Amino acid sequence: MYTSPVDDILFTLNHIAGLDGDASVDADIVEAVIWEAGRFCDATIAPAAARGDKEGSKLANGEVRSPTGWPEIYRAWAAAGWNGLAAPMEAGGQGLPHRLQIAAMEIWNGGSMAFALAPMLTAGAAEALAAHGSDALKARFLPKMVSGEWTGTMNLTEPHAGSDLGTLRTRAERRDDGTYRIFGQKIYITWGEHDFTDNIVHLVLARLADAPEGTRGISLFLVPKFIVNEDETLGARNDLFCHSIEEKLGIHASPTCTMIYGDGRFGEEAGAVGYLIGEENRGLACMFTMMNNARLAVGAQGVAMAEAATQGALAYARERRQGKAPGAATASPIIDHPDIARTLLTMKALTQGSRAITYLCAEAVDRAHEAEGDEKRHWQDRAALLTPIAKSFPTDVGVEVASLGIQVHGGMGFVEETGAARLLRDARIAPIYEGTNGIQAIDLVTRKLPLGDGAHVRGLIAELSAIAKAVTSVEGDKGAWGETAARLDKAIGELITATDWLQSELAAGRLAAALAGATAYQRLFGLVLSGVLLAKGAAVVVEDGRQPQRIALARFFAENLLGETAALADAILHGANSLEAARIALN
Repeated sequence: MYTSPVDDILFTLNHIAGLDGDASVDADIVEAVIWEAGRFCDATIAPAAARGDKEGSKLANGEVRSPTGWPEIYRAWAAAGWNGLAAPMEAGGQGLPHRLQIAAMEIWNGGSMAFALAPMLTAGAAEALAAHGSDALKARFLPKMVSGEWTGTMNLTEPHAGSDLGTLRTRAERRDDGTYRIFGQKIYITWGEHDFTDNIVHLVLARLADAPEGTRGISLFLVPKFIVNEDETLGARNDLFCHSIEEKLGIHASPTCTMIYGDGRFGEEAGAVGYLIGEENRGLACMFTMMNNARLAVGAQGVAMAEAATQGALAYARERRQGKAPGAATASPIIDHPDIARTLLTMKALTQGSRAITYLCAEAVDRAHEAEGDEKRHWQDRAALLTPIAKSFPTDVGVEVASLGIQVHGGMGFVEETGAARLLRDARIAPIYEGTNGIQAIDLVTRKLPLGDGAHVRGLIAELSAIAKAVTSVEGDKGAWGETAARLDKAIGELITATDWLQSELAAGRLAAALAGATAYQRLFGLVLSGVLLAKGAAVVVEDGRQPQRIALARFFAENLLGETAALADAILHGANSLEAARIALN
């Protein structure tokens, strides 16, 4: 059974993501929020995860029924105020740092990823509405979204389009009263229909008849399940419904819906009533507010899956006796076998490194929100640079660690009884949605490396190098660090070499060569960030007495996992030609 890793979360928030000593945040509030989030999750959400996976959500007559007890869990969660954690106070939120929201998201997802998807998308939809909606729209919809009384969704994908949003066909028609009518089909809409709340607020991308082609002609609309009257009561059912829900590999309790807009099933006139968010033909820019929020939250999902898998594997390895470990006279707990210990340490190190990256990105989001002028631009660029890494690396790690968790369990991991299989099934979607990790790599290389003419990424790498040089000079047993400093220095050097090469290829117009190494570069960057941040945390002397364990884990990462960076750098620099030549093997 998953237990929220409150101590590790607080440590990472304070000593990696900069909350310790932040005068704008009360340390007692931070601790109280995380401890209470963990208590709620461990007592309520986590125990319902297996039941939710087994029962799944069911569709009948256009209505979705979630697993037994789940509506009550959600309402208790919303009533406790969790949905408005980082939302602005003027909208009824608590105005706390985004770092706390991401930490809480990790906790909810560790308890049940399927459950946490509903509030995750609602938070993103509320942020997009707050940033781009009219005052009238915000007054009517935002308070109930912030409170969790209503949930929100993101409607982008269509059957023919996938991630190519420029080809979407859902259409919008203007009406004289300032509203629009929406017609079309959207797929893969998470929690698009459910029984948690009495209204669902859909954010829908659609195209006007006179819009420019491609992504320049996309508009964003707020389309509620029920029309909201001027007195804020619910009115008529809007002309939209859930046609079907997907049979999926994992996250069974979360309904993934095909939504139909405007076929005349409801209302006097065909067409779902929609309200424009932002300006016509500028919808994708508005939606990116929600998408960037969701990408970072999905990174937290990856951390959560890795944490849950690590906890389960550790507990099993301590209890399961099989074979004699070196030097043992009788059957040993499998944790005593070197290969199992190596596997468990790999899981733990990747999990904690991923957490550090995710929270570091959330810190940049907070700093950008608080700062002004050049400092604001700096932190906006930092958040932009880190977001594709914070989405991709932890979600890849979530799958990798969940798979290793099954391996530690052996045959028992392959059956559903232990729950290890569910974690892998659930984790597998995270590298795919909110922009596949391949798309994140393209974004990282083509849009984020050039920020500030390439100066920003070089500045971040310089900061990492300074941390690496400083961490092993702390007081204590210098021998405990082993080869950490040298391995970090070597890996950072490989990151610099790969970065310089990619920037030169882009400058020379050799886009295909740069993109051939994009995914490898993204992984390389994630590994270096993880190694440096683990060492940074290990250098912090705190009263909990766990510094020796942190140093040991940082050293393990540096001496066992950072070696991959050399191979990644080699593939980036030398793999493009062989990739192009090998295309004939695909015929």
